[in-house]
Amino acid sequence: MPFTESHYLPLAVALGIGLLIGAERERRKGEGPSRGPAGIRTFAITALVGALSLQLGGEILLAIAAAGVMGLTALAYFRGSTEDPGLTTEIALVITVLLGGWAVREPAVAAGVGVTVAILLSAREEIHRFVHDVLTEGEMRDALILLAATLVILPLVPDRYMGPYDALNPRIIWTVMILIMTIGAAGHIAVRAFGPRYGLPMAGFFAGFVSSAATIGAMGGRASKQHEVRRPAVAGAVLSTVATVLQMAAVLAATSVATLALMSAALALAGIAAMGCGALFTLRAMTPAAPQQTPMGRAFNLGTASLFALMFSAILLVAAALREHMGEAGVVVAAAAAGFVDAHSAAASVASLVAAGKLPGADAVLPILAAFTTNTLTKIGIALVSGGMRFAMQVVPGLILVNAAALLGSGLIEF
Repeated sequence: MPFTESHYLPLAVALGIGLLIGAERERRKGEGPSRGPAGIRTFAITALVGALSLQLGGEILLAIAAAGVMGLTALAYFRGSTEDPGLTTEIALVITVLLGGWAVREPAVAAGVGVTVAILLSAREEIHRFVHDVLTEGEMRDALILLAATLVILPLVPDRYMGPYDALNPRIIWTVMILIMTIGAAGHIAVRAFGPRYGLPMAGFFAGFVSSAATIGAMGGRASKQHEVRRPAVAGAVLSTVATVLQMAAVLAATSVATLALMSAALALAGIAAMGCGALFTLRAMTPAAPQQTPMGRAFNLGTASLFALMFSAILLVAAALREHMGEAGVVVAAAAAGFVDAHSAAASVASLVAAGKLPGADAVLPILAAFTTNTLTKIGIALVSGGMRFAMQVVPGLILVNAAALLGSGLIEF
């Protein structure tokens, strides 16, 4: 079979993969009789063997070549020194021959995997130190729970509406529970990386773009279990409302610019109030009295996540019941009911009516603010349930102030 230009690129990629992984292994090979069984030359040749096998004989020859490499590495392992019984180099050699073959079909993907393998091999000390000295037993258990909930249970949960008013979708409810755990884990990682004074406020702000209500629930759960981080958790919860306002503006801009113009004053005042409250609580969290040491604890609170999922389900039922008994004709009622769950989707729905010419722009302000208000009520309830009275007494005034600022900006309330 004549070789063309299309054959040389996979060979070059395979050779690059072998040289990269081999260079890393060469540095750890050692010297003398106890040196490792494979270095840069062995890995480079092994990768070329994988590529040439697939090019010349297809999958069957590649399988034979891979089996041969496995046999040789097994022999080298059993004949080698018993001082270090690790299998890292041997497994890397088998992966290299497979990546060499993969480079023939998917050179870009094979190259990416090869770089990833080299990074994992070179980061041995850092990975070992992280697992042994940084990661706690509870954090490891939480990581396994989160992975099982996401990768094992979630695909098995039914994705259809059922129950009273067909309001409950188990897949959505379980996804919300995973979201709470993920936000809690993100906050925990931020705390471990930057300390509680800086980590929780940062995590709260960015997690607010995913779900401000879920963020408040996660921060409340952390504050109820670790009282020493209550102030930073309050700052994170309040800063999540800044993300709510910014996201509301983005949703309206994408749906109806006219509606955004009508809501601009309300959103501007709400945003200023949210940033002011968030800055105040963030400064309080950064006082010398705030904890500087990272508290060791769980990455998330499974009980809080479960409680939030139950409350979310109850809100879905209430919203569906309101629509059922009061009808969809009342845009305000429908938007308010939807706002209990998500203010952004309600605002987008109303703005889309304006964009389609089915609703006057002036009539869109009240339904959107109704959704914003009912969503605030949801956050207040979540703050009380997840964080207790002391947490809620600090978060709730800020939520009320932000909501009042929005109503003031719209002209619905006056001083």
